[in-house]
Amino acid sequence: MTQYLLAVHGPEDVYDTPLEDMQAAFEAVDKFNQKIQAAGQWVFGGGLERPSSATVVDNTEGKNVVTDGPYLEGKEHIGGFWVIDAPDLDAALALAAEASHACQGTVEVRPFQSEPEG
Repeated sequence: MTQYLLAVHGPEDVYDTPLEDMQAAFEAVDKFNQKIQAAGQWVFGGGLERPSSATVVDNTEGKNVVTDGPYLEGKEHIGGFWVIDAPDLDAALALAAEASHACQGTVEVRPFQSEPEG
């Protein structure tokens, strides 16, 4: 099996949606999570706080620079994610379609890099 990242993208103003308006999505995501856990496809997942809560660390030049805010300024950000096990990309895309419907957001699918043989 290959591990895939299912990243949920959306506008930051989704964080301003009243909780009662999000309840159906919360319940659908919980049901989806239970399904993939029961199938042994769940590795890890979770929702993220607002992009403004992010801290960026850059020590590429040997000088640690820490800045507030998201790495990229933009209209949309990652709001949550799943790491799943799937036999192939088609299976991952099928799960992403279910995830997108459940969380009411756009889901990007990316495979993890293979481990180098050694």
